[in-house]
Amino acid sequence: MENEQRSPGTSLVAERRRRRSPVLRRALIASAAGCAMVGGLLWLLPEEPRPAPPPAPGPKTQALTAVTAGVPAALPDLAALIGDREARVRADPRDARSWAVLGVAYVEQGRRTGDALYYPKADDALHLSLKVRAKGNDASAVAMDGLTALANERRDFRAARTWGEAAVKLAPKRWTTYPLLIDAYTGLGDYKATRRTLEKLQELHSGPAVMARAAEVYRDRGWREDAAAQLADAAAGATAPAEQAAWWQRAGELAWERGDREVALRHFEAAVRIDPDQREALAGEGRALAALGRTSEALNAYQVALAKQPTPQYALELGELYESLGLTQAARVQYDTLRTLVTRDTAGGVDDELVLGAFEADHGDARDAVRRLRAEWARQPGIPVADALGWALHRAGQDAEALKFASVATDKVHGGGARDALYAFHRGMIEQDLDKTASARRHLQEALQINPYFSPLRVPLAQQVLAALGEPAAEPLPSDKETQDKEPQEKSG
Repeated sequence: MENEQRSPGTSLVAERRRRRSPVLRRALIASAAGCAMVGGLLWLLPEEPRPAPPPAPGPKTQALTAVTAGVPAALPDLAALIGDREARVRADPRDARSWAVLGVAYVEQGRRTGDALYYPKADDALHLSLKVRAKGNDASAVAMDGLTALANERRDFRAARTWGEAAVKLAPKRWTTYPLLIDAYTGLGDYKATRRTLEKLQELHSGPAVMARAAEVYRDRGWREDAAAQLADAAAGATAPAEQAAWWQRAGELAWERGDREVALRHFEAAVRIDPDQREALAGEGRALAALGRTSEALNAYQVALAKQPTPQYALELGELYESLGLTQAARVQYDTLRTLVTRDTAGGVDDELVLGAFEADHGDARDAVRRLRAEWARQPGIPVADALGWALHRAGQDAEALKFASVATDKVHGGGARDALYAFHRGMIEQDLDKTASARRHLQEALQINPYFSPLRVPLAQQVLAALGEPAAEPLPSDKETQDKEPQEKSG
C-alpha cells in the first residue's frame, strides 16, 4: 500500500512516488556513507577546549573589595583578610598598602562586632601606613579613608572631618571618601556641607553604596519616601550578602521610625537571613517584636544581639523593655551592663557621652547628664545631641533652656527635618511643663502619629499626658449682635 503525504499547497492525496534512476540512487547512497564516515571521524576528534570560567573570588578578595569601597564585609571574610595582611606586614614592615588595608579591616571588624578594642589597633596600623608610605602608590588615600572611618566610629566627628577633607585634597576624585565626610558633617550638624558633599558623591559615582548614603541624607531632611526608594534600590543592586543585608537593615530602621512594625520586621528578618552576623538587624527585630506584643521573642532577639555585638545602646533598649514589663531587677542588670560597656568603649577611644547622657537623664543623675551633654554639644553640635541635652535639662528642672535645644532638634529649617517620634515627645513634654498646652498637645500627638510604638516606656506616658491635657476648648461662634458691633459704622452725610 502506498503512503499518503500531506503538504501545504498540494492535493490531499499524494501523487504516486516516482522511481529514482539507478545512477541517482547509487550517488545518494555514496553521499550518505561519506557523511556518516565524516560524522564518525568528527565524533572521534577531541572537543575544542572551552575557556574555564574565572574562579569565584575568595574570602580575602571579597573582604578587600568591600573594605576599600567602604561597604560592609562579611565577618568570616574579614577574619581571613586580617590574617593575610598581618602576615604580610610581619614579612615586610614597610608595606604601606598592607598596613592601610589592615587598619581599615580592623575598623570594620570593630564596628561589626561591637568590640572597640580593635580601634587602637586600627589607629596604629593606619598611622604606620602613612609613616612608611612610598611616593606613587595609593596607600595614603586608603589610610586617610581609614582614619576618617575610625574617627566616625569613635564619634570624633571633628577628627573625621579633618581626615576626610585631607583625603579629598589628596585624591579629589576618589569617591569612597565622600560618604565618610557626609557622616562627619552630619555629626557636626553641618547640613549644608552634608548636602553639598552628597551632590559631589553622586557626580563621581553611582551604585548601591551611594544610594544607601543618599537615603540617610534624605531621611534627615524628612524625605521618607525618597529614602525608602533609595534603600530598596540599594538592596536590590547589592551583590555581596553582607552589603545587601546592611541595606535591608537600614530599610527596616526606616520602616520602624514611621511605625510600620510588620514591614520593619520583614526587612530585619531578611537581613538576618542573608547575613546571620547582621547584629543590628537582630536588635531591630527586638524592637519590632516588642511593638507587635511578641515579648518573649523580642527579649530573645535583644539578648542574642547584645551577646554578639555588645553595645551600650542595645543594653539601654533591653533594660527599658524589662522596665516596661515591671522586671526592675532585670532592667538594673542591663543598666549595669551599659556602664561596663561604656567603660570598655572609652578604653578603645569611643565617645559614648551621647548614650550615657541619655541614660543618666532618664535612669540616673540628670545633672550629670546635663554636664556630659553640654560638653558633647560643644564638641559636636548635631541634632541627636541637641535633643538629648534638651531632655536632660528638662529632667534637671531647667525647662526654659531645655525648650531651646528641643526646638533645635525639631527645627525643619536648620537641619532637624527628620520626623522622629522621640524628638517630638521630648518637646511636647517640656512644653507641657511650661504650660504651653496647645503646642504640647500638638507635639505629643505628632509623636504618636509618627510612630505609635516608639518606646515601651514613653508611649504610655505620652498617652497619659495627652488624656490629661484633654481636647482643645471649643471657641463659641460669635453672636449676631457681636458681629454687628464689630462692623464699621457708615459715615453719615
